[in-house]
Amino acid sequence: VQLQAYGGGLVQAGGSLRLSCSASGRTFRRNGMGWFRQAPGKEREFVAGLSWNEDTSYADSVKGRFTISRDNAKNTVYLQMNSLKTEDTAVYFCAATPNYSSSTKSDYILWGQGTQVTVSS
Repeated sequence: VQLQAYGGGLVQAGGSLRLSCSASGRTFRRNGMGWFRQAPGKEREFVAGLSWNEDTSYADSVKGRFTISRDNAKNTVYLQMNSLKTEDTAVYFCAATPNYSSSTKSDYILWGQGTQVTVSS
């Protein structure tokens, strides 16, 4: 059972990226899913969460710019990131929680390996 995040890269400020998180080994359609990020020298922080029935939550810093979604048929969760800023530069991680949804890192029990997002000015 594992999660694999991909889709990161280098983008200019104001640009867009879409991250994907593919789950294998079992279905995660009844799990809450989340995206977190960790910048150098900083704690891993919550970015966006998605419940099994499509309720979403976002960190204030990304509201209106990022959108989390899922495709249960593909067992994949997405993070569409628009209007990127240099402060969005970080390694992004996807994670699964047995809870309905959560913004708390410790509630997540399965983590992907992370994908680097770098936003240049």
